[in-house]
Amino acid sequence: MAREWLDPDRVVQYLAHIDRPHRAEGEAVLLEFVPPTVERILDLGTGDGRLVAMIRADRPHVEAVALDFSPTMLARARERFARDPRVSVSEHDLDTPLPDLGTFDAVVSSFAIHHCEDARKRALYQEVFERLRPGGMFCNLEHVASPTPRLHARFLQALGLTPADEDPSNRLAPVETQLQWLRDIGFEDVDCGWKWLELALLVGVRPMFA
Repeated sequence: MAREWLDPDRVVQYLAHIDRPHRAEGEAVLLEFVPPTVERILDLGTGDGRLVAMIRADRPHVEAVALDFSPTMLARARERFARDPRVSVSEHDLDTPLPDLGTFDAVVSSFAIHHCEDARKRALYQEVFERLRPGGMFCNLEHVASPTPRLHARFLQALGLTPADEDPSNRLAPVETQLQWLRDIGFEDVDCGWKWLELALLVGVRPMFA
């Protein structure tokens, strides 16, 4: 992942502005896609554990494994879940293959994978597929590429940003490109479950007999 996220000041600044417009909408839809019967989930790029906390609040029986590579983010997540034995927080860089953590009923991610190069994104989706149990759900709430420069400019304007404010670690890929990767890997029911400009929820299910 981008080395910029090893900078504590950058992480603190990001967390101070984490509630960007429409983010909560996407998170709410993600929660709808995660089946209520899930027992074990994996969160890729957990940050301070925000998404895991939302899922655990709605499904307190869930066991979660949360991965991140930023020391500052890991410290925040470990502090958040210090008294929660059902959540395990581990260091891992998504630019490297996922460790052997067993299998999961759901794998989720929120605004993390877009920092990987496209080839690594595609490989990571394959690793997710292999770690999902039959019928398991993948939900990736993601920053995606706009189809045109004009639409990208509209997105920046909607957030009150200029091109100079853009995150240099972004490696954005179009929605349809990523959905096709999921289909090619073998996911079924692949869809864009929610979208607002460059924010999108990409979902897919591992077939029961894959």
